[in-house]
Amino acid sequence: AADAEAACGPRLAADKRQDATPKKQCCLKAAKEHDIPKDVNQVLENKVVETVSGLHYVNMSVVEMTLLDGSHGEDIVSKSVSSHSDLIPGVYEGGMKIWECTFDLIDYFSETEMQFTNKTVLDLGCGAGLLGIVALRGKAKKVHFQDYNSTVIDEITLPNTVANCILDGNETGSRDDTKTSRPPSKRLKKAKCLPDLLTKCRFFSGEWSAVSQLLLSSNKPFSKYDLILTSETIYNPDYYSALHDTLSQLLDKNGRVYLASKAHYFGVGGGVYLFEKFIEERNVFRTNTVKIIDEGLKRFIIEIAFKISS
Repeated sequence: AADAEAACGPRLAADKRQDATPKKQCCLKAAKEHDIPKDVNQVLENKVVETVSGLHYVNMSVVEMTLLDGSHGEDIVSKSVSSHSDLIPGVYEGGMKIWECTFDLIDYFSETEMQFTNKTVLDLGCGAGLLGIVALRGKAKKVHFQDYNSTVIDEITLPNTVANCILDGNETGSRDDTKTSRPPSKRLKKAKCLPDLLTKCRFFSGEWSAVSQLLLSSNKPFSKYDLILTSETIYNPDYYSALHDTLSQLLDKNGRVYLASKAHYFGVGGGVYLFEKFIEERNVFRTNTVKIIDEGLKRFIIEIAFKISS
């Protein structure tokens, strides 16, 4: 089923998050920063690179096949297959699929000519990392990527970022408006040194609160984010408190969050209306619906900012 779904392209990935059964987390993933290998070419070994919306990404069904033996750390692929679910709360949070609302947000950035130049950006719950890669292409000053699962960062996010840096060269501002295009050659141009764009990136895995603590307590210089981009991360109300705290701790006082979500996630219980109610009750942020996509299950793009911001 996973292969059939992947063959249809990431834009058509079935949203199995809607059918997941909510469970309390028995344990939370510790935070970890993932180093970029000195030889970035090794990140793309045994990967098949494809293209969607002008962005390069590794074929996820191929990645899943290489991880099925269960010998890779978290063993999230075999657990996902055995449970017949793309979501196992507290174990695997869906980062190996590209969810529909990600493309809603990418389209919104294009339509509004969103400015990323010299911005510090966080792709929160990044999965494939496409939102952060768009910001990187838009000449962001720094882009950080976070996903719950370390396997997702190592096998998908980091390879996708490397692929876009190697294949694009210095053409960071270009964007193909077509939804799909012919995959580039599997023989990628070898990078002789660390591409300049990659020096702007940092990669983190772990639960939101733990990653926040890691960033804020690190000896490395850290400045709060001008933009936090996140897609389909409000499906489970159990996570709202951690998400809200993370946004309030990491967002610059004049920063903006752009969140894409479905109106409701059946079976899990979350969605836009419930999260907006949660935000209102906390009385820290204000929200503004900037786009509604009324096709099938209604989808939203929400802008979030501190109430005290300009």
